[in-house]
Amino acid sequence: MKTKTSKSLSAVLVALTLFICVNAKAQSVPASKFRFGIGVEGLLPVGNTADVANFGLGLTPRLQYGLSDKVALTFTSGLYHFFPKTRTYPEYGYYPGAVSKYKSDIIPIKVGVKYFVGGNFYIAGEVGAAFEVAERGQSKHFLWSPGIGYATKKWDIGARFENFSGNNYSDGIIGLRVAYGFGL
Repeated sequence: MKTKTSKSLSAVLVALTLFICVNAKAQSVPASKFRFGIGVEGLLPVGNTADVANFGLGLTPRLQYGLSDKVALTFTSGLYHFFPKTRTYPEYGYYPGAVSKYKSDIIPIKVGVKYFVGGNFYIAGEVGAAFEVAERGQSKHFLWSPGIGYATKKWDIGARFENFSGNNYSDGIIGLRVAYGFGL
């Protein structure tokens, strides 16, 4: 079942990418111009995050400023919501036989740079803070995120790894962002 779902998702993503590539005209952020985009994200937890969450969805607005035809500064925020796994503890240890669902949301605040390496393809890097709001309380983490993507005048598709570190742990996500944007 997972193989059919993975193949179907891959086919949809390839079709979407080809559609966007055919409609590509120029780099998405001209020099000295602002651009605003709203993105929807699919998030796959990795590390310890995968122990407590199945997947996540995000909504991320991004403001970009073109420094040149190849370089843009970015400011991104939003909300990541993670769908929890049901976890049953063994009959021994800390919580013998307990069943729990760890509910968590993250509010990222990031600044970064996009560098267009050729045509509309880019590499990106972002750093910032991740504010976690969970059942057990709030915490903040250092966030860093390398990524790649493809952007046109209207669409931006990007993939990235995002790491959250602090409070004696380091976890992360693999994210896919599809965004619609416009010039300001």
